[in-house]
Amino acid sequence: MTTTHEERPVTTTTQNAGGVPAAQTPEPVIEMRDISITFGNVRALDGVSLRLLPGEVHALMGENGAGKSTLIKALTGVYTIDSGTIVVGGEEHQFSTPAAAQAAGISTVYQEVNLVPNLTVAENMLLGREPRFLGGINVRAMNRRAAATLERLGLDIDPRSMLGDHPIAIQQLVAIARAVDVEARVVILDEPTSSLDADEVEKLFEVMRRLRADGVAIVFVSHFLDQIYEIADRMTILRNGRLVEERMVADTTQLQLVQLMIGRELEALERLDRAATHQVTTTEPVLKAVGLSRKGSLEATDLCLYDGEVVGVAGLLGSGRTELARLLFGADTADNGTLEIRSARRRLRSPRHAIDRKVAFSSEDRKAEGVIADLTVADNMLLALQASRGWLRPIPQATRNRLVADYIEALDIRPADPNALMRNLSGGNQQKVLLARWLITEPELLILDEPTRGIDIGAKAQIQAKVAELAGKGMSVVFISAELEEVLRLSDRLVVMRDRRKIDERRNHDVTVSDVLEIIAGQGDAAGSRTEEETSRD
Repeated sequence: MTTTHEERPVTTTTQNAGGVPAAQTPEPVIEMRDISITFGNVRALDGVSLRLLPGEVHALMGENGAGKSTLIKALTGVYTIDSGTIVVGGEEHQFSTPAAAQAAGISTVYQEVNLVPNLTVAENMLLGREPRFLGGINVRAMNRRAAATLERLGLDIDPRSMLGDHPIAIQQLVAIARAVDVEARVVILDEPTSSLDADEVEKLFEVMRRLRADGVAIVFVSHFLDQIYEIADRMTILRNGRLVEERMVADTTQLQLVQLMIGRELEALERLDRAATHQVTTTEPVLKAVGLSRKGSLEATDLCLYDGEVVGVAGLLGSGRTELARLLFGADTADNGTLEIRSARRRLRSPRHAIDRKVAFSSEDRKAEGVIADLTVADNMLLALQASRGWLRPIPQATRNRLVADYIEALDIRPADPNALMRNLSGGNQQKVLLARWLITEPELLILDEPTRGIDIGAKAQIQAKVAELAGKGMSVVFISAELEEVLRLSDRLVVMRDRRKIDERRNHDVTVSDVLEIIAGQGDAAGSRTEEETSRD
């Protein structure tokens, strides 16, 4: 996707003393001035300002924990502000509920679509606002109104179809259509592209461009920098609950943006080049899978993993990456094939069996399979170790305190409070706690499935650096990610999957993203693929 700015209503700006460009025409739809919010002893927002102009896509940028979600919830009436003002259309407002914010023309579409899948598209779009006739719902009028809104947005969706029959990308577009139907002046899109493929992202961007042309102000939150540079006009950057700067996207390089977001130099983000420096020194694999398969999930797959080696697994969604990881960990049981751990034949019937054999697995579904939201950081961190010991053998308090303190410091978990509830941590810090959970078990093989999905670039750098450090100390790592640059940066050996099977394996010597894409598309050099033993022993 290419970056374009020529269609955008860009105005020349000057900087005021607060680092925010002085407002010129057009007048802002919304201004948030010096907003502060405190939770207990934590100051989540400290004098943050934000202005949204009509007909503009405004990116809200910052690391996890920078205050983006808190600012959005302050604007939409979820949180009550401690100080500061919110001005809508020149009038000061204090939103006590999301309904009050929506009545003022502010609508939010969250990453996880909060619509009703067993209702039709039209029923979801007009839920609570259905046209009435003779005391009942006028279904024809409802469908006509929904169809008109969908047509305005260029969406070819049958308003009579069941929402649950559509993929998540279409459901998100329906959520946007619902926001437009309430005549929103501001539409907030919170991580709307995290589960979309390239074509679905482009369709979303088409809808956003139509809204921008209609004069709607759009707040766009995303960790994908390329998407920010394709669609956004202006950005506000937050760090540690404070305003850093407001800037025009066209006037800001990606390097400048990252430096502003993380507030430090980027040594941690430099290419690790592990493939050029790391050599396997052991002859026996940590794990060897031969013909591992599961009906409907994975075709027969061979894989060897060696001490101190990072094996990157690349492939599109549905390629079999996660299914392979789950079989290696015993989360699913293989129908066929053999698995050896340290040369001993094993049949992993459960994750407990894998943990007992020094295998650890961090799932891609952080919310459903990782985070226990109502437990503390300490309890989440020690969960796997306690499970391996058995619940009748509690971890001694001194050991608990030492382990938790050590890993909070080692992984820079914020806040550095073992008693903080997991649900109150940012996504990046939750991911660090989950990584600590498995490192505490002292695994010999660590399987990481999308460990950096949905987290900010600073946390990504820290996790990537930690993976490289662990491999350098002899741990074997399987690293799965949809971001090919990340896979190539970290891996010594590359496995490429497609259609639930392994289609290529090679040493990561000068492999490029284009090379991997060609392999996935079936256009790669077949000669580059080597056998398990050949690629592992080079």
